[in-house]
Amino acid sequence: MAKHKISRKSTRIDMTAMCDVAFLLLSFFVMTATAKQPEPKPVDTPASTVIDKLPEDGVAVITVGDSSVFFTIPRSIRRGTLERVADLKKVSFSETDYKKFDGLEGFGVPLGKLKSLLELKGEARNRPGIQEGIPFDSINDQLGMWVEQAREANKQYLNDKIAAGDTEVKFKDLDIAIKGDAKESYPTIKRVIDILQAQHKNRFFLVTGLRNEDF
Repeated sequence: MAKHKISRKSTRIDMTAMCDVAFLLLSFFVMTATAKQPEPKPVDTPASTVIDKLPEDGVAVITVGDSSVFFTIPRSIRRGTLERVADLKKVSFSETDYKKFDGLEGFGVPLGKLKSLLELKGEARNRPGIQEGIPFDSINDQLGMWVEQAREANKQYLNDKIAAGDTEVKFKDLDIAIKGDAKESYPTIKRVIDILQAQHKNRFFLVTGLRNEDF
């Protein structure tokens, strides 16, 4: 009896639809992603075995390097902070200045030079020698002023959201992190900590990097 010949079917899978979906997803992520802004003062943080991460948002960062300090304010309260500083120091800023400050990832200049910094393009702001650091000595403690007004702006921001009926918002003080260079002198870091403690801010983060053996 003759054997019935089984016809072989092609096992080829059409991947055209999958490629279309992949390119659509890639295009979506490219168009919606936000480019990471360069830091005004890159530093090499000290190594540590601690692997706890900073909160995703709502953290102000004080960067310390070469005996200078720089301040990064959460975007949600940048305008509010600058408005409070301007009112406190009787300095006027234009609407354009506020918009530029809102997009400023971090800064390190005295208040009197902030307008000049905002007039520069993004790349020019981070050129060596442009940002000298925020004054933080006992005579001219502008860092303490920025921290205090940022904390007040954060309180107002959260109160406004709670008053608007946002039930997911919980009131808390502004989180602050100190990001110091590993080679920075202790007195400089100590001075920054003293400024925070003078405002009864005794809980803050210290930004470190993982040791090689911890990867």
